[in-house]
Amino acid sequence: LCVLLYFDVWCLYMVNNNKIFALVGPYASGKSTLINKLIDIGITYIPTYTTKNPTAADEGSRTLKFLSQNAFFQQEWLVKVSCKGDYYGILKKDLLLAIRDHKISVCFMDINGVKQVKKLLNNNLETVFIMVDYISLVDRMIKMHHSNTDMKYHLEYAETNGEFDNWKSCNHVIKNVGSVDKAFNQLLAIMGLSVPAPPHMIQNL
Repeated sequence: LCVLLYFDVWCLYMVNNNKIFALVGPYASGKSTLINKLIDIGITYIPTYTTKNPTAADEGSRTLKFLSQNAFFQQEWLVKVSCKGDYYGILKKDLLLAIRDHKISVCFMDINGVKQVKKLLNNNLETVFIMVDYISLVDRMIKMHHSNTDMKYHLEYAETNGEFDNWKSCNHVIKNVGSVDKAFNQLLAIMGLSVPAPPHMIQNL
């Protein structure tokens, strides 16, 4: 316990203004799509582990890592939540090393996970709510080949748990309908990764 406490304090001591950006939003809001685009440009991703059985849609996933339930409960999690009988978590060491070693890191969390992380890393956590409408959610789930039962479950879960209102608790809000590139550019700006265009480019617009 003392060693772990020392490790935590040492990691936090090393922190300057490094930030973790946590994407928050209902199922199919586009969190994974945006994170994959960030991974493509070299942004550090803090993985989510889960005990759920991988589906065909999870093949080649870069955002989820799969563990048995037995292995899951042997880890030290800073974030741990459950959904439909499956567990999801973010390792404590992954979060602390990311905040120590990288200026910017990204992950996704639900609002309960955000509350857990804020207890330790409040000053280094920025939350970005991905806002989306019902029509877009249904359209995306159809493209993901979800059954009507699954779609009903996800929509009712989001409604019952107030997921559409979590924007009120987040630092930033992005509306992700239509072109994902527009939402991605907004996310880059929030993360401080966009730069002003040089004058000659503006003149040619």
